Amino acid sequence: MSDAFLSHAPADAAWATELASRLAAHGVRVFLDEWSLLPGDVVVHRLEAEIRDTANALALISPASVASPRAHEEYAALATAGARHALRFIPLLLGDVTLPPFAANRTWRDFRDVGAQEYDAKVAELAAVILGHAPDPATGHADSLAAALPAPPRPLTPPDEPGVVLCYVPADAAYGQALAGQVRTAGLPTWSAGDLRPGDAHFWTIRQRLRYATAVVVLMSPQSQDSDDITRMILEGLLHDRPFFPVLLHGDRNYHLAHTWYLDARDGRLPGPDELALLRRLHDARAAGRPLDPADVLPAPLARPPVRAVRIPAATSLDGLAHVLRQGEWAHADLLTTSLLLEAAGRLDDGWLRARDARRLPTGVLTGIDALWSTHSHDRQGFTAQARTATVRGTRHAEFLALSVACGWRGSEADGVPRSYREFTAAAGPGGRPGFYPTLRNPQNERFPDWYDQWTATVLATHLHLHHEGIVR
Repeated sequence: MSDAFLSHAPADAAWATELASRLAAHGVRVFLDEWSLLPGDVVVHRLEAEIRDTANALALISPASVASPRAHEEYAALATAGARHALRFIPLLLGDVTLPPFAANRTWRDFRDVGAQEYDAKVAELAAVILGHAPDPATGHADSLAAALPAPPRPLTPPDEPGVVLCYVPADAAYGQALAGQVRTAGLPTWSAGDLRPGDAHFWTIRQRLRYATAVVVLMSPQSQDSDDITRMILEGLLHDRPFFPVLLHGDRNYHLAHTWYLDARDGRLPGPDELALLRRLHDARAAGRPLDPADVLPAPLARPPVRAVRIPAATSLDGLAHVLRQGEWAHADLLTTSLLLEAAGRLDDGWLRARDARRLPTGVLTGIDALWSTHSHDRQGFTAQARTATVRGTRHAEFLALSVACGWRGSEADGVPRSYREFTAAAGPGGRPGFYPTLRNPQNERFPDWYDQWTATVLATHLHLHHEGIVR
C-alpha cells in the first residue's frame, strides 16, 4: 500500500518521476503510474482502488494538466475522495496556471521557479506531512494564503487546544517566528498561518483558530496593511470579539486596529516579561471560559498616539469592500464600511462620528459605499435601503430608535440591542434582513461605557449628511 498517490498529466511525467524519487529517498511510498502499474492491471480499477485507499494525494496543477483529459478524471476522483473521507489533498503548482476551486481551498505548494535548496526544503516538508512527522518550522511556507477562498460549509469546531493566534505576512516572518518561539517558551499555546500543513483546508483552519483564539497578535507593517489575508483575519477576530494584541514593526498602525492599544516594536525588540504577562492574562481567562474585558488587562490607548493609523485611499478601500461583498461576507463588509467612513472623516483614532465629522465625508465615498451594498445585495442593503424604511431628519434619540427598529437592530423601541457584535449581526438572519447593513457599529468601542451613545451619534450623523447631500431621500 502506498503512502501517497501522485496525479499528473503525461507531459509532466519527467517532473513527477523526479519528485517521486526524491520523496522515496525520504521513505515515502509513492504510487506513480509510470512505475506502479503492472502488466495485466486494469488501469481504471487499479487507480480507483489506490485513490480509495490512500490517505494522501499529490496533484500536479500545470498548463499540461489543465489540458489533459486523464488528469481531469484523476482530479475529479480525488475531489470526490476528499469529500467522502479524510484524504489529505495537496496541490502542487507548476507553471502559469489558475488553481481550480477545490485545489485553491487546500494549502498548496508552489514549485514554480524554485532553486535547488528551496526545492529540497519543500520536498522534505511534503515527506514529513505524508509520513505524519512534524515538519521543520524553518521550512514553513505561506504559498497559498493569497488564494484564500470563503470557508467550506462545515461547522467550525473548537481546535484541540485553543491558544494565541499570530497574524503576519511572509515579509515579517523572521520576527513572527521569533515571537512565536518566545510565546511558546512562555508556556502559551500558539498558532500561526505558518503552521498550516500542505493539504489543510487553509481558510477553514484559519477561521477555526481565530474564532476560538484566546488572543490575536497582529504584526503591523506596510506589507501587513496591504495584505487581504491579514485584513480578513482581523475582521474575523473582530466579528468574534477576540482580544487583540497588535505589535507595530514599522510604518503606521493598521487602520482596522486604530482604536486599540499596541506594542511599539519599531526597534525590533520582542515583548518583555510585563507584556507577556498581559498576554498570559488574556489567554488564561479565555481558556478558562471566564468573562474578561481586554480593557481590564491592556493599557488604555493613548489619546494622541505617537504613530497614527495608516490612511488608505478611498478607491483601495472600496475595492476591498467590493471583494468582500461579492463573497457574501456581510458582517466583514459592515466592519470595512465603518472603518472606511471613520478613515475618510479623520476619526479612526476616535472610533465614532459627530455631525461636524460627517460633513467631511466625501460624497464619492458615500455614494460608492451605497452603490456596492445595493448592487451585491440586490437593493436589500445599503443606506438607500435603510432610508426607505425610516428617514432620519434630526439628532434626537427617537430618530435612532425608529431607524434601528426598521432595520431590525432591535425588536421594538422598548427592546435593547445585543451587547456583543457577533450576537447583534446574527439578528440579520440568513441572507441579511433588508436594510440591516451597514450598521456602522464599531466593536472596538464596545469596551467603553458610552459605546451606545457613540454608535447612535455615528449613525445619525451619517444619515443626516446623506440626506443633506441628496444621496437618500
